[in-house]
Amino acid sequence: MTDTTEEPTIFDPNIRTPEMEMAELGEGVPAAADLALEDINPLNAHLFKEDRWQDHFARLRAEDPVHFNELETAGRFWSVTKYDDVRAVDGDWKTYSSARGITLGLKRSPEVDRMTTSATSFISMDPPTHTEQRKTVRSVSAPSNLRNIEPLIRERTISVLDSLPDGETFDWVDTVSIELTTLLLATLFDFPLEDRRKLTRWSDIVFAIPEPGGVVETQQQKIDEMLEMVGYFEGLWAERRKNPGFDLVSMLANGEATKDMPTMAHLGNLLLLIVGGNDTTRNTMSGSVYGLNKFGDQYDKLIADPGLVPKMVPEIIRWQTPLSYMRRTATCDTELGGKQIRKDDQVLMWYISANQDEDVFTNAEVIDIDRHNADRQLSFGYGIHFCMGSRLAELQLRILWEEVLARFERVEVQDEPERTFSSFVHGYATLPVKVTRK
Repeated sequence: MTDTTEEPTIFDPNIRTPEMEMAELGEGVPAAADLALEDINPLNAHLFKEDRWQDHFARLRAEDPVHFNELETAGRFWSVTKYDDVRAVDGDWKTYSSARGITLGLKRSPEVDRMTTSATSFISMDPPTHTEQRKTVRSVSAPSNLRNIEPLIRERTISVLDSLPDGETFDWVDTVSIELTTLLLATLFDFPLEDRRKLTRWSDIVFAIPEPGGVVETQQQKIDEMLEMVGYFEGLWAERRKNPGFDLVSMLANGEATKDMPTMAHLGNLLLLIVGGNDTTRNTMSGSVYGLNKFGDQYDKLIADPGLVPKMVPEIIRWQTPLSYMRRTATCDTELGGKQIRKDDQVLMWYISANQDEDVFTNAEVIDIDRHNADRQLSFGYGIHFCMGSRLAELQLRILWEEVLARFERVEVQDEPERTFSSFVHGYATLPVKVTRK
């Protein structure tokens, strides 16, 4: 058996991740046209923080749609950037497995992966375990539950929007997007509302790259805060085992496939639900404001006809793409796009690039509310891992814009946003806006 005593784990403060290795390359990544093809590596978080990722992916789609890179920390990995190829990988879980993680991982053997990963989630599993654990919480996004929860979402949305200052600059991200998504997530968890911003913080740190002045400054700080989260949920866990309700914690604490798991083993599912319910929706909410300001003709069209909101929702989700990629690991030697993929190679499905593929979406870089095939976007993935909360995310965005259009002449962006320093979460740290009431 492989000796694992020296292997890094998610709680090793000395760990150096692929994202940290890429971040160390610094700002000012050359333009895609100035790089040799083999030197293009879209994993660099600076490209996303500087909003310069578009040309790098456009070049890969045109010249090398299944693109090879290798890092000291991660080893071999492939970037898949065309729509059809991404869908093919996502739809073939037998060849491209989730069981070794969904983000680019450390270079280590499959045996060590299995023995050192103490926190995993059903998104990082293959059937049948994936199916059993996903089923445990699936009812929260059932159509009947969405109908029941819609009035509460609308009530809270109205309350938040009515409290916004008129004619004064404020941060849309914190005041609206984070507040609304965190309120709903706290409800889904039956989490104490007075502590709801802890959920925001934990969501922020999961994929944060340690850097001076950043979301977290050191790997040790990140570990300490994740352990705080584990401790908090241990208390909720014990309480819901005694007094279960219709909430996500109760479902996991009492579900047949999950009830006997220790709290640390539940960490992955908790993080998945926190990030899936918080980061993605809040960044789409912020992206909708930024995008409609960027493409003002579409905002004008929406103002003239608020009935277009349901058509706008999938197009915004396509254009924003709140999670840039997901990883799979090849279970055998295979071929993709004419490239030879080796067993154990990591494969990154770049949803953000697939959603910009001109072969599928004409003028993909612009928002077009009337786009006929916006619902083909891959922001929620494809296949067995299709996002369980997709309908809930669409519901939140629809209600937000129905209520925005009902009470404001416009939400106007005042300056460029500060963007998230991450190649995984495609998001906004701040977005200064003003609103003008009708």
